[in-house]
Amino acid sequence: MCPDTPKLTVDAVILFNGRIVLIQRKNPPFQGKFALPGGFVDIGETVEEAVVREALEETGLSIEIVKLLGVYSDPLRDPRGHTVSVVYLSVGRGDLKAGSDAKSVYLFDIMNIPEMAFDHNTILEQSKGEIDGILSKM
Repeated sequence: MCPDTPKLTVDAVILFNGRIVLIQRKNPPFQGKFALPGGFVDIGETVEEAVVREALEETGLSIEIVKLLGVYSDPLRDPRGHTVSVVYLSVGRGDLKAGSDAKSVYLFDIMNIPEMAFDHNTILEQSKGEIDGILSKM
């Protein structure tokens, strides 16, 4: 018998043209709210493959992973149930275009981030130093 465990997800902090890529969610929960691109890890897929796939599906961008930012596991972070998200800092390339679960896609200045879904404001707040370090080199 398999143990009952949290669902595994990934989120991408994507830097593109000196700004942060956020999607507007097409589906519940948090329909219409801004969020980091991301989603569930498929069976047989690494978390790195999943974040690259999700970024491309939702934003049209190919990403290069820069580093692991952290693992977020608060049991209340997702109203659908306990999820654990592996979050990566990345740089995007290509043509920005909403797809998959994204209603639309936007670029935001790190100092002007809107209220977001899940715990994504906390993720960006805790990652500002890392983000600023990469942006200063762009």
